[in-house]
Amino acid sequence: MSSLRIAGVIPARLGSTRLPRKVLRTLAGKPMIEWVWLAAATGGQMDPVLVATDSEEVATVCRQRDIPVVMTSPHCASGSDRVHEVASHLDADVYVNIQGDEPTLTPDFFPPLLALFERQEVQVATLAVPCPPDEISNPNAVKVVTAHDGRALYFSRATIPFDRDTAGFTGYRKHLGIYAYRKAALQSFAALPPSELEQIYVAAAPRDTIGVDTEADLERAEKCLMRLSEFVPLARRGYDK
Repeated sequence: MSSLRIAGVIPARLGSTRLPRKVLRTLAGKPMIEWVWLAAATGGQMDPVLVATDSEEVATVCRQRDIPVVMTSPHCASGSDRVHEVASHLDADVYVNIQGDEPTLTPDFFPPLLALFERQEVQVATLAVPCPPDEISNPNAVKVVTAHDGRALYFSRATIPFDRDTAGFTGYRKHLGIYAYRKAALQSFAALPPSELEQIYVAAAPRDTIGVDTEADLERAEKCLMRLSEFVPLARRGYDK
């Protein structure tokens, strides 16, 4: 594992439809994108950790805070496309796609994700947590079902597996949208049919996150950051600007 070169890429754009400019919104005194970068960069497993954006405004904010940033094409349709573009000129064995609207990530999310690559058969990895009871029937929470070896079988916004016998099943797992790819898998990812899940393996995340899509999410995330006493001090380790 230590011999792998692992790059962290945080795709960031300003054109969010539900919450415009969200990656630059301020939480607990810092722009959202900085909280995400701090969580990824402080763990020490990924080098470099950089922001990929098509926005000069985002790039300027990053440069002001000594956050590595690269400009990517405005025609990238998804975060994965931005990571793929970065990979075309940044060599690594594994690339981690870290969503820029997940400010409550902490460094301990990444070791279980990256540990999966100790297994040669793992080409793509992602994370899941036990699904909170109030989100089991929520279509905004993507559920995942895995085989015993962690291989993903199904992703769905529906409640899977279906509790046909109403036995009170509680083992639902919520997918967290953080992906890591071996280089060859990333290069071919765009050509893979959506149904080809056999290369995706799922690790257990330490806790749920708050993906920010609304003003209410923003408020919840800020309160969470203020409570995470083990995380907030990271801002003082040479990164405070």
